[in-house]
Amino acid sequence: MPTSLFKLFVTFFRIGLFTFGGGYAMIPLIESDVVQRNRWVGREDFVDLLAVAQSAPGVFAVNIAVFIGYKLRGKAGALAASLGCVLPSVVIILLIALFFRQFRHIELVNNIFMGLRPVVVALIAVPVFSVAKSAKLGWSTVWIPVLSALLIVALGVSPIYVIMVSALAGFVWGRD
Repeated sequence: MPTSLFKLFVTFFRIGLFTFGGGYAMIPLIESDVVQRNRWVGREDFVDLLAVAQSAPGVFAVNIAVFIGYKLRGKAGALAASLGCVLPSVVIILLIALFFRQFRHIELVNNIFMGLRPVVVALIAVPVFSVAKSAKLGWSTVWIPVLSALLIVALGVSPIYVIMVSALAGFVWGRD
């Protein structure tokens, strides 16, 4: 029996509602619901979907929702999952925009936002290690993402060039 559009919407709505820090912070929740709880896709397929979602233009979280929704229920599934993913953020941002000016001078509000920053970093770090493990990154290959990050951050190399060179190198290396 195919997954209902309502279940797709509610799953991604809940993920969007309870995730702070953007798309990458959503990865553990998406993985938990999509791979482990509902078994909509396997672990290997999920890692592949992450790679495609990261390389496609647009918002990462919406991309992954669209891909999973489309895989399960076609265009209607893509629409249900993406709306579920986006709607909480839109509502929350509108509410914050309406009321934040009235409360931004309050020290408690500023402290809450400052306290959320390290949590967001941790939420982003967890999927990085999880994906690295799934991608079978070891000590012999860990230099590739480290070098890529250094080229982008320290030397200001465009990520597009890093991706193109990496893709070419992977193609040449994978042909052997």
